[in-house]
Amino acid sequence: MEHGRLKRQLSLLDLTFLGLGAIIGSGWLFASQKAAVLAGPSAWIAWVIGAVAVGLIGLVYAELGGALPRAGGIIRYPDYSHGPIIGYLMGIAALVAYSSVAAIEVQAVRGYAQQWWHALGTSTGNPTMLGWFVQFAILLIFFLLNYWSVNVFGKVNSFITALKFIVPLLTIVLFLFQFKGVNFTSKGFATGGFTGIEQAVSTAGIVFAFLGFRQAVDFAGEAKNPQRTVPLAIILAIAVGAILYILLQVVFVGSLPAGALTGGWSALAYKAPFADVATLIGLGWLSYVLFADAVLSPTGTANIYLSSTARILFAWARTGTFFKVFTKINPKSGVPRPALWLSFVLSVFWTAPFPTWSALVGVVSSATVMTYIIGPVSAMAFRKTAASMKRPFRLGGISVIAPLAFIIASLIIYWTGFQIDSWLIGLQIVMFVLYLILASIGNVVPKDPVNFAQQFKSSLWLVVYYVAMFIVSWLGDKSFGGLGILASPWDQIVVIVISLVAFYWGVASALPKPNLDLETIEEETVDGDVVSL
Repeated sequence: MEHGRLKRQLSLLDLTFLGLGAIIGSGWLFASQKAAVLAGPSAWIAWVIGAVAVGLIGLVYAELGGALPRAGGIIRYPDYSHGPIIGYLMGIAALVAYSSVAAIEVQAVRGYAQQWWHALGTSTGNPTMLGWFVQFAILLIFFLLNYWSVNVFGKVNSFITALKFIVPLLTIVLFLFQFKGVNFTSKGFATGGFTGIEQAVSTAGIVFAFLGFRQAVDFAGEAKNPQRTVPLAIILAIAVGAILYILLQVVFVGSLPAGALTGGWSALAYKAPFADVATLIGLGWLSYVLFADAVLSPTGTANIYLSSTARILFAWARTGTFFKVFTKINPKSGVPRPALWLSFVLSVFWTAPFPTWSALVGVVSSATVMTYIIGPVSAMAFRKTAASMKRPFRLGGISVIAPLAFIIASLIIYWTGFQIDSWLIGLQIVMFVLYLILASIGNVVPKDPVNFAQQFKSSLWLVVYYVAMFIVSWLGDKSFGGLGILASPWDQIVVIVISLVAFYWGVASALPKPNLDLETIEEETVDGDVVSL
């Protein structure tokens, strides 16, 4: 296959709608109820916390994305700042985080469609054989759409995302007419305490919903004027998404009929939350509209993530710690087709071992945040090791925002619970050991231009951080799946201390000179236009 180049064809509107299209997916269909079950009427606070948390992380990536607009930048920034080992570990986490999202979204589509086409699923919500083939067919359609052109993909996504706004906004307006303020004090305001709010942030789909902001970073290599459009798209996507989700949570709680709360907030168990509530409050026609949108919203998000997974695989391969074949780009379409093929295969795989929406959300949220924790460290490291780097968006107060973003990301990982954290962190540690083994047997892993001793020194802090987080999650509060030896709030105080130590150790462990030489020589930028480093 001829080695082509990515094509810069995505505008600010396209990038923003990529973020919003990923944000407004299955999250708005399910997360409001799941958050209410855990936190009761105070669930809207969880959305505010989630928005602020992801917003702080997003600001850091706005600086990185503007300065280094690279396809799959979330993988490449740690490689630039700390060398191949950390880039490799982030590639592993991102592979899990990205490739499974398309599967989550098509499962959400099938789950909603099951309400009127019962043959698609069982009584427990798992897919039948027919249901699985419907999921496969949806993924195949989006694979073909992505296969031909990034420009077609971007324009189709912008159109779908614009449509996706209409139904949530209509729902907010109509539910306000059924609003009952008394619901916010029924059975108590914060029924799960602050722990319930924390759990809602990480496991109800709140963080999962906001993670779509990363699309502007992932597609930065295909953006027009990326130094300006990437930071703006990140900020706009998070801000608009936050306003929409907070309003949806408020009207969901406020519009519930009194009888729905007889068993308390933890007893809410609607299969199609907004559609079912619409029927109960006399808006039966709206429920049909909501069921139609339940197909549109997640499919649009699945389309985006199938494509962004390909960019992540492409970026990982470009670091030299993944198979080189995935760096190939079709010269005519500008699409990394080998990476897109693997993205498709992985998305199909994730529909098999994890049969429900809920089973994957916590995994994706925690795995994705694992990739985000390096961003604040890389940004601060670049301020020292690449002070003269052109920064079209320069984040003010980064010395405060970066460590705070790292702390919040660590708390989100902890709130996800030991059951998920144990195998995700365990996977990272196992893959680190595998890298060391491969490094000892020959030229299997890259050792140029960063020698192995420097790679190890620059990555040790992350491994120690993982081990410490594993132990705290294991010993932590029972609400988060731990043994209860470190009860709340001491467990989270320990997480904060670990985070601060790891952050400043990580910044101090950065490469003396960013690993950018290879990128400069290869002129990865598109159509002959080289972005200034």
